[in-house]
Amino acid sequence: MKVRITEKHEGEGTFPTFEKGTAVKLKERGTHYLNWYACDIKGHQTYVPDTFVIDGKLSRDYNPTELVQEAGDIVEVHEIIYSWLIATNQNGVTGWVPAEKTVSVEE
Repeated sequence: MKVRITEKHEGEGTFPTFEKGTAVKLKERGTHYLNWYACDIKGHQTYVPDTFVIDGKLSRDYNPTELVQEAGDIVEVHEIIYSWLIATNQNGVTGWVPAEKTVSVEE
């Protein structure tokens, strides 16, 4: 599925990919994005969906990098996790984009 970005998205920096089984220190639950937690993964301050953490460890490989996109950009969606999309942009970069900043594109 392809979507068009409707509002510029800056992201919060670039992160490494953390392997399944990596320890996660959960902090407070998100208030705007429910089912997400602020967390610390190997000294990186970021966010993680609650379903990605079981018994304090990642249940799958995880990269929290958000795509930096301009309004009008088209991205290919691979997965939807709560209100965020894992997508790849036209430069081949994969990351997260909030669904609220997208609309579906007919293929």
